[in-house]
Amino acid sequence: MSRKPELKGRAARLARLFPAGPRQAARTPFVLLVVLLLGGGLIGLLVLNSALSEGSFKKDDLQRETKNLTDEEQALQRDIDSYSAPDALQRRARELGMVPGGDPAFLDPDGTVKGVPSAAARRSADTSVAVRPPEAMATELPPATPVPSASPADPYPTATVPGAAPTAAGPTAALPTTPGR
Repeated sequence: MSRKPELKGRAARLARLFPAGPRQAARTPFVLLVVLLLGGGLIGLLVLNSALSEGSFKKDDLQRETKNLTDEEQALQRDIDSYSAPDALQRRARELGMVPGGDPAFLDPDGTVKGVPSAAARRSADTSVAVRPPEAMATELPPATPVPSASPADPYPTATVPGAAPTAAGPTAALPTTPGR
């Protein structure tokens, strides 16, 4: 078999510093180190994955909240646009008792008047309207529409308002009954 060569000189002195036989390193500390590294890595990945999924849930919640707030903002903007439309402003001004102004007159820097001023037209008392808040205007019902009566000779036509229960308008407005019942 093979023999170890004999060392001489400096190599022999160095060889004496190392142990003579084959030695095994203790396996238990190495195995524990590897198990700890693998376990720590797995736990670290679990914590990282949990943090990422929590962030994802928060992101989804924030996106949902942003969408809801955007929808609410758009609804409020539509309300503002409807209240600031010229016809809506004119209607509200009339409800508050305002009248259109007359012809304006302008002053030049030198003190001369340009134009002929005129007073605003006064409203008569019978055309005045009670002041209502904007919420009441938004929930107004459309005007009543006449409903054709059951018989052409009905002297008391009925009118209905959307959402209101029908009422009898006269003696012939009762529901017709079938004979034998």
